[in-house]
Amino acid sequence: MTPLATELKTAIEAALPGSVATVHDPDGAHLSAVVVAPQFAGLSRLAQHKLVYAALGDAMHARVHALQLTTRAN
Repeated sequence: MTPLATELKTAIEAALPGSVATVHDPDGAHLSAVVVAPQFAGLSRLAQHKLVYAALGDAMHARVHALQLTTRAN
């Protein structure tokens, strides 16, 4: 796992207690993540993604070129 992928995984799991994030960074610019979190229960996909983006904060705008995101409640 690249340092950026590790940083994103840590940020997501810290912001969403009980979540499990798997982040892949195949080329240093185009990341993909699967996030399973209890906070997603009953939320739309858009609301789930907004929670993840909020967890990533400035990294989402400054360091991440593209993020393919899959979310689901556990």
